[in-house]
Amino acid sequence: MTALDVSRQDRRRLGGSTGRRRLVTVRTVALLASLAGINYVGWRWSASVNWHSWWIAVPLVLAETYSVIDSLLFAFGAWKLRERGEPPTPPTTDVTVDVFITTYDEPVDLVMRTALAAQAIRYPHSTWILDDGNRADMRAAAAEAGLGVITRGQDWVDRPRHAKAGNLNNALLSTQGEFLLILDADQVPDPAILDRTLGYFKDPRMALVQTPQWFENVPDADLLGSQAPLFYGPIQQSKDGWNAAFFCGSNAILRREALMQLGISRYVREVETSVRRTLVTSRRLLSRAREDETDPRVLGALDDAEAVVDRARDQMAADEPLGDVTYDFQRGIDAIAFRFAAADLESVRNDLQELAAMSTDADTFAGLDDAALDVLGQRNASPVAAIEAIAVLARAVDVNRGDEAQPIMPLATISVTEDMATAMRLHGLGWRSAYHDEILAKGLAPEDLPTMLVQRLRWAQGTMQVFFRENPLVQKGLSFGQRLMYFSTMWSYLSGFAAIVYIAAPVLCLSFGVVPVQAYSVDFFARLIPFLVLNQLLFWVVAAGRPTWRGQQYSLALFPVWIESVTSAFENVFRGKPLGFRVTPKVRDETAMKPRWDLVRPQLFAMGSLVAALLLIGVRYLTGQASGVAPLVNTAWVVFDLVIFSIVIRAVLYRGPAPSGQSGHTSSTAGGPL
Repeated sequence: MTALDVSRQDRRRLGGSTGRRRLVTVRTVALLASLAGINYVGWRWSASVNWHSWWIAVPLVLAETYSVIDSLLFAFGAWKLRERGEPPTPPTTDVTVDVFITTYDEPVDLVMRTALAAQAIRYPHSTWILDDGNRADMRAAAAEAGLGVITRGQDWVDRPRHAKAGNLNNALLSTQGEFLLILDADQVPDPAILDRTLGYFKDPRMALVQTPQWFENVPDADLLGSQAPLFYGPIQQSKDGWNAAFFCGSNAILRREALMQLGISRYVREVETSVRRTLVTSRRLLSRAREDETDPRVLGALDDAEAVVDRARDQMAADEPLGDVTYDFQRGIDAIAFRFAAADLESVRNDLQELAAMSTDADTFAGLDDAALDVLGQRNASPVAAIEAIAVLARAVDVNRGDEAQPIMPLATISVTEDMATAMRLHGLGWRSAYHDEILAKGLAPEDLPTMLVQRLRWAQGTMQVFFRENPLVQKGLSFGQRLMYFSTMWSYLSGFAAIVYIAAPVLCLSFGVVPVQAYSVDFFARLIPFLVLNQLLFWVVAAGRPTWRGQQYSLALFPVWIESVTSAFENVFRGKPLGFRVTPKVRDETAMKPRWDLVRPQLFAMGSLVAALLLIGVRYLTGQASGVAPLVNTAWVVFDLVIFSIVIRAVLYRGPAPSGQSGHTSSTAGGPL
């Protein structure tokens, strides 16, 4: 019996009474953990903050509040954890399916391994290699195997490419399949992947079915934390219960109709927003221009411009076609600008003629002919700055979106990762999603620390870009549960800031006797210990036997990555600063195997501080400067932190599995959060 057969037996079992009993257990523990967390953090704020050391006491209680909120979000999701059991049978009548394999510069043999496996999928389909590198050798290999290749056309030249999202959007408009299976270049699909997922689309509102990402080149120890068994399992199942399971970039099937509706609706919304913003700005410019203006001629022009703006606003309110609104607006403002400029030109011409008559040099104004006056009459010579500014705005309003290669972009292009934003927008339109918890494709994970860090940073940056641009808490169309499920993923990346406090607090206590808590009393332990125990118990019952320790280690150990992702995404979104995006290496560099300690310098500094604190508390005990429970509690805390951080030492020294077959390659495109 194969592992896939065993997995299917487990799915049938979990879909019945066993799954229901598990959900009751999960809900019971989730409720108890939530009450314990609220009780603890409420008491911390009201009765235990040491205000004499407020500069560390307040950051610590804020960090603890962050962690309690994180726990509450996890419990909220787990409340509706969904075990779907066996999937619905696929459609009896064949539907059309396009299989997209996205690639840029991955080795041709790696891409072809995936493409040939995709070609062998049992359900009828068409297989396409989306080669964003437009490589001749890739095209030749695909042609030999009878596979289609899609590359970008001239429309994309000198326009934003939008990375993988642009590659997929380009392919969407070049194909016609009703459904799309999206695979990264390294994700080798099982022949049954469509048979096991297409049945969900019998629901006419089902837009997306996501399956796990699992990596075949990861040893059992998983020193780089690649498998993410908690996310690709209970967390996605929890989101699924709230109809918020989201697209993770690969191993997913999407309905074309849903994507095209999304693309069209976003196009209309963005153009409408642009036009409305332009009209509001125009009104403000005109109001300012009137403040100190007394020239009747200028005031008349401003009146005419206001009439054009008001007419455009009325047309928008009447839901007239945007093309008509923008055309009338542009022509109206241009007519005023030209008319005003023409009046000025006539005045200039008369002045020049008078000067020429008075001049003794007949050649002085010979060059100022009608052609030269036409140049002077360009719109940027308008004496009314407000009208000129509005003219520029009017010309910028373009329903054809000439700044983009194609006006309709179904997959979101607002971040370096297209997946989460696309799913959130689909949910906002009322579409549904499903998480099918069965391994139906096997990929390749990063095999060294540098590659892993680049990958995790990109995931986190993409998530935070979405958070800053389209905060789910305020997005229209999402249910309360969907808002919290998307927000919980984004919230998790703020943990880097809490980690700094969790490192600094015990170090300060052991080294200098600074205690952020009023007293480590019975009240303290009676509230803290139940919360910690119940929180870990919740992880245990939700995980249902899946390993979670490695994920917990990296959630703290990668705190510099999470901090950089938040700050860099903020700078990018609000200040226009480039992310400094780095492409993940596709092939492990066998010649550069020297340990990269520089990549974990902040963690090494933190570990050094923790070890120094242990030495100092020993000295303080020997000299009689330390006593009581506080040093003992913080010593245990420091030891726990050191155990957590020990993973970075092992990660730096890790050399990956021995190269064999395809295992020497690394994946750059696998999506999804940690």
